[in-house]
Amino acid sequence: MQRKIIHVDMDAFYASVEIRDNPALKGKPIAVGGKADSRGVISTCSYEARRFGIHSAMPSAEAKRRCPELILIPGRMSVYKAVSAQIREVFARYTELIEPLSLDEAYLDVSDCRACRGSATLIAEQIRREILEETGLTASAGIAPNKFLAKIASDENKPNGQCVITPDQVESFVAALPLHKFPGVGPRTAEKLESLGLKQGSDLLNWSLEALTEAFGKFGHSLYQRARGIDNRPVQPSRERKSVGVETTLARDLVTSGQCRDVLESLLPELRKRLRGRTFKSVTVKLKFHDFQQTTAAGQAVQLRSDILDAVLNTAYARAAGRRVRLVGISVTLDETPPSEQLSLGF
Repeated sequence: MQRKIIHVDMDAFYASVEIRDNPALKGKPIAVGGKADSRGVISTCSYEARRFGIHSAMPSAEAKRRCPELILIPGRMSVYKAVSAQIREVFARYTELIEPLSLDEAYLDVSDCRACRGSATLIAEQIRREILEETGLTASAGIAPNKFLAKIASDENKPNGQCVITPDQVESFVAALPLHKFPGVGPRTAEKLESLGLKQGSDLLNWSLEALTEAFGKFGHSLYQRARGIDNRPVQPSRERKSVGVETTLARDLVTSGQCRDVLESLLPELRKRLRGRTFKSVTVKLKFHDFQQTTAAGQAVQLRSDILDAVLNTAYARAAGRRVRLVGISVTLDETPPSEQLSLGF
């Protein structure tokens, strides 16, 4: 049976909630994020702010430089979570197969839904209408035979719109799709694709799986599949957490590995608290430099031992190449092996 997948994505979610609760902000460039004078970062912003080139993850100071009239608002996570729960209740009226990606977006598999005569297009329209009526917020949606295409489609007619990709449109849609829109294609991969003369989906069709794997490693398999509109991943209602981490953006840049080590040490109590006794199999250190480039290094570990942390940190810091460090983070990959199958580690 052909799947019917809907990707629902709220429009500028945090900012829209703030505008809803304070109508005086309507039509103004606003952003939810940290203060510009304390190294804050933008979480999201209104569409008026986006006209100035402001986007999520941008430093608040840079956002203010681009738009001096920008209104910065501190986030209210408890409110956003409450609204997200309301939205989830709307989804649940149509399917149990809901895979949340964040507070403001989710995949829905409505293949077996009989509402709206089984039309995924009409179901998406009704879901968006009910969200607006019950929360005062707009949502966009993508409707397609798989998750890959549904997510891309949801961005096609933002804000407050939807896009449908029917099974017979898949081939032509993917053929014309710019490769930078493929999931997982970041700036570096896009640059490499461009250097090889690969710009849109149709350009990949002349490349064999072996050639793409040789050029892009494991990601080559994904490129091969997506170029053909293939994505067999099911919507997963319950997604187990695979990692736990904590990070901090610093008030002042760090200039030595020793300073980074001190910050890393200060993060460990919170990491242990979030772990809640769960076992893990590897540890990753993340560093973001003053030019906003970042790097990660990882190593196998079942304990947060000093020698392991030092080795991983040293690997990451060696890539600083004289750059100052503005963010330090640490995370662990959880061990998904059932306890009965775990080997004794002798500690």
